[in-house]
Amino acid sequence: MSFKKDMFSVISWNVNSIRARWLLLEQLLKQEKPDVVLLQETKIEDKIFPEESLGDFGYNVCFYGQKSYNGVAILSRHPLESIQRGFLGSSEEARYIEAETQGIRIASLYAPNGQDVGMPMYARKLDFYEQLRAHLSSTLSSCDVFVIGGDYNVAPTDEDVYDPQKWEGHVPCTDAERAAFTALLADGFADAFAVWPSLQASAPHFTWWDYRFRFFDPKKGLRIDHFLLSPCALEQSQGGEVLLAYRTLPRPSDHAPIRWMLR
Repeated sequence: MSFKKDMFSVISWNVNSIRARWLLLEQLLKQEKPDVVLLQETKIEDKIFPEESLGDFGYNVCFYGQKSYNGVAILSRHPLESIQRGFLGSSEEARYIEAETQGIRIASLYAPNGQDVGMPMYARKLDFYEQLRAHLSSTLSSCDVFVIGGDYNVAPTDEDVYDPQKWEGHVPCTDAERAAFTALLADGFADAFAVWPSLQASAPHFTWWDYRFRFFDPKKGLRIDHFLLSPCALEQSQGGEVLLAYRTLPRPSDHAPIRWMLR
């Protein structure tokens, strides 16, 4: 898919360890030249985050990490301001970071996986969504261009799953998870890949594939990585795509990067 060079490019990617995926991240920055990159599952403490190395690529960086688990970051070619790590009521887990750059509010989000229905992590996941909704409802202004990219760990509909019967009643396809995600849309946000006409015509747009498959099959995935857009962000949108090639390279993340374009 081709986009005009003067568009504002945002890429979101669950790297499943920034250290393990460093060479692929370098390749993405060099080849795609995004204005902003939102990373999830960086799995690295703040004191050893590769801020200087990313600066060599021309990016300002803010990050919120912890050892071995979770971790989110924002990379921008422009200054980053009004940085917020986590939100009121959230746990100490590093799952949300928000900032402003070039007049755009941007956030990187990594929702809990949930493990399985009835597990403590499943309840924590639903609680995370309640806290997220409260934060967004209290901060969103009608004039904000606000883009929230990340791994939401929810496949919103059966169309976002390669085998709905197999996944029925299982994380990340349970009714409660889907209702929690849909509640964000009810508050005014748009699920970018679900509403953009040309992307609807070419769906599904899977973003995650199980490592346990012996061979990578692009048709056997889930769509759990999303961009949520405020109304003003949607008005300025020019479309997006899944950068599938990065899932086919050596030592890939189990997620592919997703890109969204604004004018």
